[in-house]
Amino acid sequence: MDWLESGKMAVKTLTANKLRTSLTMLGMVIGNASVIAMIGIGQGAQRLASEQFESLGPNVLFVSPGSSQARQRTTNLPRTLVWDDAKAIASQVPSVKGVAAQRQAQLPLIYGGRNRSSLITGTTPEFLSVRDFNVAKGRFLTNLDLERNKRVAVLGSQIATDFFAGKDPIGQQIRIRNVSFEVIGIMQSKGSFLGSNQDDAVYVPLTTTASVLTGRTSPYGLDVSIISISAKNEASVPAAEFQITNLLRLRHKIINEDDFTVQTQKDILRIVGTITGGLTAMLAAIAAVSLLVGGIGIMNIMLVSVSERTQEIGLRKAIGAAENDILIQFMIEAVLLSAAGGVIGTAVGVGGILLVGAFSPLSASVSPVAIALAVSVSGSIGLIFGVIPARQAAKLDPIVALRSA
Repeated sequence: MDWLESGKMAVKTLTANKLRTSLTMLGMVIGNASVIAMIGIGQGAQRLASEQFESLGPNVLFVSPGSSQARQRTTNLPRTLVWDDAKAIASQVPSVKGVAAQRQAQLPLIYGGRNRSSLITGTTPEFLSVRDFNVAKGRFLTNLDLERNKRVAVLGSQIATDFFAGKDPIGQQIRIRNVSFEVIGIMQSKGSFLGSNQDDAVYVPLTTTASVLTGRTSPYGLDVSIISISAKNEASVPAAEFQITNLLRLRHKIINEDDFTVQTQKDILRIVGTITGGLTAMLAAIAAVSLLVGGIGIMNIMLVSVSERTQEIGLRKAIGAAENDILIQFMIEAVLLSAAGGVIGTAVGVGGILLVGAFSPLSASVSPVAIALAVSVSGSIGLIFGVIPARQAAKLDPIVALRSA
């Protein structure tokens, strides 16, 4: 028997019972669709995170309190970074162009009858240039605001829209933690960053944050949550990282483990890539379990088919069909079942990815490698799980088969 004839017979056998064939294929359809969709969505999330970090600029560095090891052990980090550290970096590191200290807290924001919790960022005038933000209306914070601990605030565009729809916010009074602040400016829309809405934020003088909102919690000075730094250019980033590390080690009198972490954009991108890549692999592995379940379903239904077709197998062997012919016949049926399920599942998975890309910020894309891998794996699963039923059918004794039928 040639392969073409075996293929025709396999198709005819499978289409004779369409409902059973469809239900058997369903496991492979779900498995392939899940694997392709999870890989596509995972890659989309990785691409989105990379694009957002790249938007910060290639010459941006961040200094945060606590060593990288300490950050892995606990979320309650020591208050080791202070405003004086930021001032020292700005004045003593030659490869640095701008430095902005930031102190952040989630606090209640009140205007009229509206009340919401928002991110309050105490910062300095350099924040605009370092983080590439712009003011849409009014003005940003000045050094005079910091020197006098002025109770002034610059609103993110989302807060301005929600609180002052149809009104001019400039000159209005808002309350942060029951302390009144005068609105002096509105920021241009910046969009979301890693799921956090940057337009839902309020910027106030760093000194005012410490004196009237959060208080000082470090014995070494005005502690800050993060120091954002811009190097003079991309080429000077490694030098800036080295100089900042040495300067802070000297200032903090460090002998062993650092009590701070300096990260560049590339460092953060590497971490994000590792995390999102691991999550993508984990999701794909979980989804691949359904492929295994589909393979077991194929083996089960093929064993049933062998039992139902015992007389047919006996007749074919009685008139000269070799064991190889029977083996090939059942193997082709199993592979056709899994391959067809793989193709349909691929189409469903690609459709799911396109829907996600259309209705979410994820730039989900279809990976040709994932498609080829999923289809080839589903075909291989059919081959592997079809071996046992095919061998059982091939080993049947024709006389016993005809008698049992």
